[in-house]
Amino acid sequence: MYQAQKPSRSEFVPIRHLQYHVRQWGQPDAAQPPLVLVHGWMDVSASWQFVVDALRTERWIIAPDWRGFGLTKGDGPAPDSYWMPDYLADLDLLLDHYAGERAVDLVGHSMGGNIAMVYGGVRPQRIRRLVNLEGFGMPETRPAQAPARYAQWMDELKTLHRGENGLKGYPSVEGVAQRLMKTNPRLPRDKADWLARQWAAPNEAGEWRILGDAAHKVVSANLYRLDEALAVYRCISAPVLSVTASDDSLSQWWKGTYTLDQYKERVRAVPTLQSAEVLDAGHMMHHDQPVELARLIEAFFDARG
Repeated sequence: MYQAQKPSRSEFVPIRHLQYHVRQWGQPDAAQPPLVLVHGWMDVSASWQFVVDALRTERWIIAPDWRGFGLTKGDGPAPDSYWMPDYLADLDLLLDHYAGERAVDLVGHSMGGNIAMVYGGVRPQRIRRLVNLEGFGMPETRPAQAPARYAQWMDELKTLHRGENGLKGYPSVEGVAQRLMKTNPRLPRDKADWLARQWAAPNEAGEWRILGDAAHKVVSANLYRLDEALAVYRCISAPVLSVTASDDSLSQWWKGTYTLDQYKERVRAVPTLQSAEVLDAGHMMHHDQPVELARLIEAFFDARG
């Protein structure tokens, strides 16, 4: 099994009626800003371990489990749907707790990258530099889609409450590792075995369950507004590095309704933008090529200007 070279330490922070689970590496340092890593959909903060191990410079690193993922838990009943503004407010309060008035370096992957981009435009003064790892956003929508979207959201809530939309369980941790390798064929066995123990946990019956709330599968009731997203991008004052993988995930997911070229055109709305590509990697580039990704991140954060 993979052995972490720089083990993390965990703590729980009270944020908005949640006990937010946060991993940290390194120690606070007045000479450089905190590095904040935010994970994607159906992922967990421990997923950054391979990149952290590959970083050459010691830094104070903060990585939360988003609400409804990992070890972050609420004080009351679990919600039956999740909303983008909640992630923004959670991040805002987490930065209040850890960074105070200091600007941070922020890295987000996938859903976390999308949240990071929106946050960077809403709170531009809080971000020194921002790295977006395939935080693509969503296909453009039209107002005429709203009636069907609201109906879909209500229908999916009913499905969830009938218990028909749960996450699959696994009889053993080895089954979880096999699932991870099936989803990402580049993931080696030693890393899959390690990740499986972070990504899932056994229940009282001994069945391994994914540490993610099934309510995340419920579609958002709100349409994705491209005009709003671009307006937010234009407000980002921090330099942004947009990193994509050599595998074109958007073509696989959206079958031509949203393309990589369209994403690259969107992100040009960011005032100060650099782009990079990680070769021999898919969407989970932080698992596929952690050394190359760590090199790109450090070079960007160390750059002048």
